[in-house]
Amino acid sequence: MRTEIIMPRAAQGMESGTVHRWLKGAGDVLARGEPLLEIETDKATLEIESPVDGTLVEIIHPDGTEVPVGAVIGYVEAVGS
Repeated sequence: MRTEIIMPRAAQGMESGTVHRWLKGAGDVLARGEPLLEIETDKATLEIESPVDGTLVEIIHPDGTEVPVGAVIGYVEAVGS
């Protein structure tokens, strides 16, 4: 099953964030909780962790892209899917 990686709302009033840097590439195997990418807000740079064990199968928004909160930025194919 594909799990969506969503641009989180890191602070109240946040409407978008920037994909600062993907720490993993498509095809990389991930463990739940492993750092996956960094996002930038107007106040901080945050690490986003993989929500599941699996493989990063698609990056929708590359480094440097501004993305609205709640938008899909990538997909992980969960183990056993």
